[in-house]
Amino acid sequence: MPVPDDPAHAFSAQDSLVALMIAVSASDEDIRTAELVKIQAAVQMLPIFSRYDEDRLGTISQTVFDLFEQEDGLDALFGLIRESLPERLFETAYALACDVAAADGTLDEAELRLLEEIRYELNLDRLHAAAIERGARARHLS
Repeated sequence: MPVPDDPAHAFSAQDSLVALMIAVSASDEDIRTAELVKIQAAVQMLPIFSRYDEDRLGTISQTVFDLFEQEDGLDALFGLIRESLPERLFETAYALACDVAAADGTLDEAELRLLEEIRYELNLDRLHAAAIERGARARHLS
């Protein structure tokens, strides 16, 4: 596994949020500038990231890319996220994932499938998820 057991390399809750955003961006194998800008803005502006070390972005990105190359990499990623993301941040995680998916103005099949998988893995209520999706869509209309 690309993330060692060393506590200095373990996922934090913020790492999990970043990993989900990176995963959504990379899901269609086309990481767009608008998506990267959205991730960077979230990390720089949102209170949940106020003490986050932005130097971790590269490490977390590489971990996601490495996992995506493995057969069961998505399951491994969700395992890391389940271990480190408190339930109180599940809706936040989904909202950030939706914002990244909507950032470039299009949602392709791979992004939609990953969002569906995130909803399932985080056990989000369908009505809450729909509201989060609607908000992301409204924020990214052009």
